[in-house]
Amino acid sequence: MELADVGLIGLAVMGENLALNMESKGYKVAVYNRSAPGEEGVVDRFVNGRGKDKKFIGSNNIQAFVNSIRAPRKIMMMVKAGSPVDELISQLVPFLSPGDVIIDGGNSDFNDTERRVKEVEQKGFYFIGSGISGGEEGALNGPSIMPGGSAKAWPLVQELLQSIAAKLEDGTPCCQWIGNGGAGHFVKMVHNGIEYGDMQLIAEAYSLLRAGKESDNAQLATVFDNWNKGDLDSFLIEITANILRFKQADGTYLVDSILDVAGQKGTGKWSAMAAMDQNDPLTLVTEAVYARMLSGLQSERQKASALYPGQGEEVAKLTTNDIRDALYASKIISYAQGFSLMSRASASYKWNLNYGAIAQIWRKGCIIRSAFLGKITEAYQHNPDLENLLFDPFFKQKIENSQSAWRKVVSAAFASGVAIPAMASALSYFDGLRTLNSSANLIQAQRDYFGAHTYERTDSPRGQFFHTDWTGKGGSTHSGNYNV
Repeated sequence: MELADVGLIGLAVMGENLALNMESKGYKVAVYNRSAPGEEGVVDRFVNGRGKDKKFIGSNNIQAFVNSIRAPRKIMMMVKAGSPVDELISQLVPFLSPGDVIIDGGNSDFNDTERRVKEVEQKGFYFIGSGISGGEEGALNGPSIMPGGSAKAWPLVQELLQSIAAKLEDGTPCCQWIGNGGAGHFVKMVHNGIEYGDMQLIAEAYSLLRAGKESDNAQLATVFDNWNKGDLDSFLIEITANILRFKQADGTYLVDSILDVAGQKGTGKWSAMAAMDQNDPLTLVTEAVYARMLSGLQSERQKASALYPGQGEEVAKLTTNDIRDALYASKIISYAQGFSLMSRASASYKWNLNYGAIAQIWRKGCIIRSAFLGKITEAYQHNPDLENLLFDPFFKQKIENSQSAWRKVVSAAFASGVAIPAMASALSYFDGLRTLNSSANLIQAQRDYFGAHTYERTDSPRGQFFHTDWTGKGGSTHSGNYNV
């Protein structure tokens, strides 16, 4: 029997479509699916269904699957994050040969990937944690791929991963090596966090338009169509227009029948937690996560709506251009925060991330693909050491052009009682970042007053700490200096 070029485990939506993608690029693919009792036959259904008459080798036990792949083996796992990944690794290891590569293509926690890289390498194999974005369509036709982990494995899988990835207009694959350890999954996590932010911002723009003059779904769809022809050109804006005009069999709009309770699978929350670990204010994504949580409090929202009815009329005074500009300015903040988080994590974990390359990888295939990302690539090509996207001349000009409308929109929403947590937090972050003399001096004084936590002075070098006996009864004893 001719051996397969690559193996894939997990024939759910993403795995099945990635397998078809690989086969369409000329690879012979071995497939295997772990089946719970009552779920047997997944491999046979795929091989005899969508995979019929194609170059697939189906196996119903893991040893036969591994033996059907040419060494050094390249095996991609598309399974649920967490313990299922560890369990599958332990099942694979007894049948592998030195130099074989395991690729985790799911949405794993980057901390788990850091650990798995070390554990698998100690056994003589390689491990890659690769973020893959693009959903069902991207998996089949070309996703954005973010591999990281065992650096020595990259030459073994580069051709495979870049061949199945989305391509830019010049043929550049949306797949480049990200870095060691958990770098690939960290970048995918931030991608998903930014995705949370983008979706929340679009939902807030929809809310403002709906509360104002554009209450008809067909009109709303036209607004988003028009926005998609300018600076906001993106996959998420495009599908928003498609969603708004989609009708059910009875002629009513489907979106109006969808319950306003948003789900989440954890990567947005992970992004917020990672930002806290890095002392980086990822405020917009965090608010997007909280907004999904708040949407889940449906019964409480129903009660609060009855107790506190009514909205003002200020939102009706906004133009669609005002809302567009506020959305765009807030989007800049979201990406500025996301890239800031990656920068701090890169320094902490010594990943040496290439931010221009990351923005380029995200330009096609992934959920947040947009024209906007091309400008981010250019910003980092111009200045690889850029501290914050807000310091780039292009984005500085865009913020200046949008700032008046942005403030007008946030003010009108507050006056009208329309919740826009992401747009408002973006503006607060911007104002906080540009505040030369903040009120944090008072907070430090309070901390020293009640807890002797010390403070630094404006007339002394950074790193020199002082304590004051504010009441005359505390003496000179003070606590140590540290930040979590």
